[in-house]
Amino acid sequence: MTQLEEELKQLTKAVIEMTALALGQIEKAKEAYMKMDMEIAQEVIHNESRMDAMELSIDRDCENIFALFNPVASDLRFVIAVLKINSDLERIGDHADGIADYVVDCNEAVKSELIVSTNLNSMFDIAISMLRDIKTAFEKKDATLARKVYQKDAELNQINKKASQLISEFVQKEPHMIRQALFLFSTIRKVERVGDHIKNIAEDLIFYLEAVVVKHNTKNGLNSIIERND
Repeated sequence: MTQLEEELKQLTKAVIEMTALALGQIEKAKEAYMKMDMEIAQEVIHNESRMDAMELSIDRDCENIFALFNPVASDLRFVIAVLKINSDLERIGDHADGIADYVVDCNEAVKSELIVSTNLNSMFDIAISMLRDIKTAFEKKDATLARKVYQKDAELNQINKKASQLISEFVQKEPHMIRQALFLFSTIRKVERVGDHIKNIAEDLIFYLEAVVVKHNTKNGLNSIIERND
């Protein structure tokens, strides 16, 4: 094994570890929010520093590979993809941290019927499923599995649109509950953003594996022009 191959192997391992940590953060953020569990929320907040440290470490590794080995072809695509994937994973961690912050700040359970009607639990489950899929796709270099997250992200978008209207109607009926409603709306938006970042990761993985840019290509599984955003 050449030195470049060894460096790429270690980089792959680091990305898998960071993806696993991001997955754990989202799972715990869900549990913290659904149970209004302060201890779990604090654990998510504490782990955010690990996410940040891992992002910086992976960025440095990529920079070193560029500087020392001048990778080409698939190796070059891989390092470029990792740089982008790394950023999206860090943002997923930020959203998990933000949800945990809501639990700490609010410390008051949202009405269960509102959570049920907005399908927040389903949103969390879909986002977690997407992240598991993309982790497996990265490990197995499976572009077909990566593409499966597109449909799931579309489901998140639909739930998000419906939830906005439901929360608006709820606030009109019970204006004294506006603080809870705003926290819930923000949480829904963060989960929807998590889906966007996972979709970004899928695009970058497909770019690495197939040398195809699918960001603006509806024929490759995207239903609309995708904007990378936070």
